[in-house]
This record gives sequence, structure tokens and C-alpha cells, in this order.
Amino acid sequence: MMKRIYKLTLITLIMVGCSNITNINKNPKSPTDVPAPTLFSNAEKNLSDFWMNTNVNRNIFRLIDQYWTETTYFDESRYDLKDRAIPDNDWDILYHSVLENLKQSSQLVGTGSATQTNEQACIEIMNVYTYSTLVNIFGNVPYTEALDSKNPEPKYDDANTIYKDLLSKLDKAIGSINTGASGFGSADLIYGGDMASWKKFGNSLRLRLAMTLADADPSLSQSEAVAASKGAFTSNDDNATFQYLENPPNTNPLWVALVQSGRQDFVAASTLVDQMNTLNDPRRQYYFTTVPGGTTYVGGTPGASNAFSTNSHPGDMLEQQTYPGDLLSYSEVEFLRSEAAARGYSVSGTAEDHYKNAIEASILQWGGSDADFNSYYAQADVNWSTAAGNYKQKIGTQEWIALYDQPMEGWTTFRRLDYPQLKAPSTAYTVFPMRYTYPVQEQNLNKTNYDAASKAIGGDKVGTKLFWDKY
Repeated sequence: MMKRIYKLTLITLIMVGCSNITNINKNPKSPTDVPAPTLFSNAEKNLSDFWMNTNVNRNIFRLIDQYWTETTYFDESRYDLKDRAIPDNDWDILYHSVLENLKQSSQLVGTGSATQTNEQACIEIMNVYTYSTLVNIFGNVPYTEALDSKNPEPKYDDANTIYKDLLSKLDKAIGSINTGASGFGSADLIYGGDMASWKKFGNSLRLRLAMTLADADPSLSQSEAVAASKGAFTSNDDNATFQYLENPPNTNPLWVALVQSGRQDFVAASTLVDQMNTLNDPRRQYYFTTVPGGTTYVGGTPGASNAFSTNSHPGDMLEQQTYPGDLLSYSEVEFLRSEAAARGYSVSGTAEDHYKNAIEASILQWGGSDADFNSYYAQADVNWSTAAGNYKQKIGTQEWIALYDQPMEGWTTFRRLDYPQLKAPSTAYTVFPMRYTYPVQEQNLNKTNYDAASKAIGGDKVGTKLFWDKY
């Protein structure tokens, strides 16, 4: 069913005035003054803003993935996480601006009716999405003791244990959805209260988590993936998409960084552009501009100073105020199904079928045609039967390209599958990041639990692999 676009109304929200999760509830205004639907809307927008943002103080995933690189200032392309307190900022956004709003919304929604049950399911799916993002960035994080104003020093939970609990909660939330009843309605800025779509979203998220565990817990991964795949996305119409508006503050954050700011900080990275040039990728015209005054696509060197005037820039689509943000896409789901089939999981269809579907869905979503896909897939370096390497290389390379506008997930996919084989620039301050280091504020304000968490994961370093990253 074609998903309708619902307008985002300006939301006046009570923001929690704190700089770390230990101060989350120090709000001089009562959260009960804000309706539950407004809090839910705010959480959706804050989460989408986090994923779409390219402000170097908050989100450098496009730089880590070497989709983009920088011009005048290039510390972030060299993986400097500390000078701008990026881990602190991301931690605050996800705990304070997303999870705390979801918590308050849940308390105000209550229980009893089918509508309330549906609303609680939507909140839970968003909780799972956000906590899994935190785990995939940091590893062990506060979970069972998080968001508790009476406990200013929450312990960190084991990341593997969190993942298993998230899958359990997700399964329960999906099962509780009544597609014949309403949800948050127009306050739901992703699906407009369409609970059938939320059910597909929940199953697609469940599939993502299941496949993330593929090397760490093959048995659990298989059982969860098989169950989830049956109810996950089946077309681009199902995508979990946040639709932005023309006027601030409800424009896409990319427009703010690329246009409204008047700055020229980012250009295409040669890592991605060179790969797309080699493959004659039809998405180049959407991902990037040609070089100023020319007809070719050229990328700058990651970690170096690059001239804005001689390199390709982020594409015109990304500079639109209303450009939508995808939290989870059908293309990603099809890549996950392809991987599941390649691993021998009993999902319908072959690894090649889903691989083809994933690439086609990505090309069509960006504005390409069936003819574009057919020409692209006919190339020996793209076709499943002739592309180089094992399934991890085939899927990893194409999924990295397709996740261009979902850079956080692109980073996770690269870390899981080890393809493409991205390398840190020679000028990098660190090794290629496998995680973010914990916020400095946690080291100062929650030191005992920080020390325990750091020891448990093998050291608070960017090169420390997360529990699911086995190879």
C-alpha cells in the first residue's frame, strides 16, 4: 500500500536541560504539560535529525565511511572524535532527546485500549531502534539503570545481553500490534498512524538486529531472521521515512549544513566516487554533482585538504529543504535477506534474488529506471555470478554503496562484513574506528561504571571491536 506523506507541524517541546544522562530529569517544567503524542513526535524528529545531520559536532558517519571528505577543516576525516566532543554530543542526543521523550510519552499514554497498546508498541520499536544504535556506536552502555533520576551513576549493561533483550522486546511489541486499531495518528511523523506499516518496520528492524548477530550468535540470528523476514518490507513504499518541510526548524538538517550555513565544507570522497566511476553507477548523478564546469565525477582525498572548486559536491537532491530521511529502507532489508540466504537461513528466495532486488530498489529509490538497473547489473563486476569474492564481498560492497544516505548503518555493515576494505587515511589520528570512545563526561561523572565498562569491552579505544564484530 502506497504510504501517504503526513505533514510535520511545528512542535513546541519541553527540552530537558542537561549535558549528560545523569541530569536528564532536572527539568524545571513538568513533562506532564506536554501531551504524549507531542513527545513521541519529538522523539521521531530528533532521531531522524541525528541520522541525517552532517554537523561535524554531532555526526561524522559520512566521513568515517569515506562517502564524503572535507575541505578546509579535516580533523573529522582523520577520525578526531575528541576535540569536538562528538561521543558526548551523540550520547546526549540519543539518551536525552530521543529516549527520554519516549519514556515520558510511554508514561502518559497508559495502557488498556487497543489504541494505547498500539501506541506503546510504536514507542517500544523506537526504543529498540535507539538503544541498538547506542550499542552499535559504543558497545556496553547504560540500559537497565538508564533514565533513572534517582540513580545519577547508572551501570553499563553487557552489549550482547542488551541485544538479546531488545529482540525479545521487539518480538513482544510486534505481536501486540492490532492493525485494525489506530495508533498515534497524525502525530506519528513516520507512518501517520498506519499500524500495518509499523508492524513491517518492527520486523525489518528485527531482521537488522538478527543479522548483526550472525557471527556472534548464529543460532539466535537464524531463528530471529527467519521469523522477521516474513513480515519485513516488500517494496520502497514501506520505507521508514521522515518527511521534512520547507521552513525551519523542520527542514532536513542536510540543507542547514550544506545550504543555509553558506559553508563549503564537504566534497565527495575519492573512495566512493572512484568505485562508482569504475562501475558506471547510475546513482552518481543523484549522490553527487559533476565537478564545477565539467562533466566528470571527482572525489577528494580522505583526511587531506581538498578544494571545493575542483571536486564533486553532495548531490542537488540532498540540498533540498524537504529531502526525506530514511531510518530503514527496503534496499537494506533485501541486502539482509541476501546475506541470510547466503548463510543458509531458510528465508524465501535465493541470495542472488535478494541481492538483485536490493540494488534495483536502491537505484529506483534515487530516481533511476529499470533500464539503469539492467545496464548496471549486466556488468561482470556487479552481477552476482561474476562479481569478485565471496558473499560478504559482493553484498558488502554493494550495500556500502546503497547505504550512502544511511551512513551510520553503512559503518555497521562495513564492520560486520569487512567489505569494502576501507582503510584509515595515512594522516589519521587513530586506526579505522570500530566504535566511538565513551564520552568524557562519563569518565568524569560516572567513573566507577565507566572503568568497569571499559575493562569489560577490552579497552575504551576506537580500535576495540564490538561483541558482534568477530572477524
